[in-house]
Amino acid sequence: MHKSYSRRSFLRSGVQIITGTYFASVLPIELLAEHRRRISAADAFRIAAIGINGMGWADLQSMLKHPNARVVALCDVDENVLNRRKAELQKANIEVDTYVDYERVLDRKDIDAVIIATPDHWHCKIMVDACSAGKHVYCEKPVGRTIAECRVMEAAQRRYQRVVQVGQWQRSMQHFQDAVDFVQSGKLGRIRLVKAWNYSGSQVPVQPDAPAPAGVHYEKWLGPAPERPFNPNRFHYNFRWFYDYAGGLMTDWGVHLIDYAMLAMPASPIGGPASPAGGLDYYPKKITAIGGKYGFPSDAEQWPDTLTALFDYQDFAIQWEHARGINLGPFERDHGIAYIGENGTLVLDRGGWEVIPEQTNHQQKMEPVARQHAVDNGLDKHTYNFVEAALANQPDQVHAPITAGTRVAEVCHMGNIAWLTGEVLHWDSQSGQFQEQHANRWITPEYHHGIAFPQV
Repeated sequence: MHKSYSRRSFLRSGVQIITGTYFASVLPIELLAEHRRRISAADAFRIAAIGINGMGWADLQSMLKHPNARVVALCDVDENVLNRRKAELQKANIEVDTYVDYERVLDRKDIDAVIIATPDHWHCKIMVDACSAGKHVYCEKPVGRTIAECRVMEAAQRRYQRVVQVGQWQRSMQHFQDAVDFVQSGKLGRIRLVKAWNYSGSQVPVQPDAPAPAGVHYEKWLGPAPERPFNPNRFHYNFRWFYDYAGGLMTDWGVHLIDYAMLAMPASPIGGPASPAGGLDYYPKKITAIGGKYGFPSDAEQWPDTLTALFDYQDFAIQWEHARGINLGPFERDHGIAYIGENGTLVLDRGGWEVIPEQTNHQQKMEPVARQHAVDNGLDKHTYNFVEAALANQPDQVHAPITAGTRVAEVCHMGNIAWLTGEVLHWDSQSGQFQEQHANRWITPEYHHGIAFPQV
């Protein structure tokens, strides 16, 4: 493991010569491979990716832009994906070992860090095992499928003191931080409501159960989840629409956007580069949600395709809404956050932010702010930040620490639980439970197939 790190190898690398700036659009793997040959083996930061189909592949390509990063192993329970990714790396003369069992990856002493980009129901178990094995971790969001999983993941990072970065990469984008600074400047006046939303996606047509494709180790894919027949809808990308594995759009997009809804509010306790720790309780006092399968009542998705959730923080509220199959959301944006103040509203999305003034008697209550456009690549900056923090062995240097991931995931899970119960729920921060005891059944998951719930 790297105990300390100087920037000498980065300065020698000349990576800025390639693109004019380090954080540019995705470079061809061949170009990255050629450039990294300038780094000595002693300075190499050795990475393994666990789950390499979607975001795992994107995360790995981005992380390899760091001049010290080397991928040495891939792991996936779908050998078709595994072989395809290995072949793509071989085109750049990058040789890797491949595994279907993540435990074999963690057994290797020469691996410094792992990317965890499996379906959500595997995140907790693998992350805890990885920290225990001494690996630094870049974990895709949402960190845990349940509130209890979030808690044990946080405990694992504290106990083992590994560098853990959550894949909430908007925390590394400059314009998001600039928007937070503006909100916290007070110019918007008192903020009583923050809206966050995502309007995207389409229906998931019903498909019959079928044998798992050749090369798919389905029993390993299920892992701690309940026994179910293989169904194409539950596999790869679409897993996120089913209770057993994920939390629908609320936890898929909600963790990105509700994160910033909470982060910008005064004295946010969530931490990160845009706000110090300490201050208000990050948990809402009351939670309610309404919605259902209004758009596609007969498709395969289990979570609602249309949902509105309200989180009451006593002196302000956060509202989440989503509608799959509709692309035109509030303020004519398919996703975003709106901080609605008494003087004006700041609207923020991945492309930029602007301020729309309130008016009284045709007089604007503040100066408008024209659209401030995004200027950087959030994913590239995020993975670079992770590698730098891991090389320095400094957990507090990451932009999205484990607490950033757990706090927002827990709040999103609360919204889903409110929808499942159909009630107004009251959260007790002291006990870490709902006052409505029957709602607490969703806090801790039941693990299956001989896998024990992780203990730290």
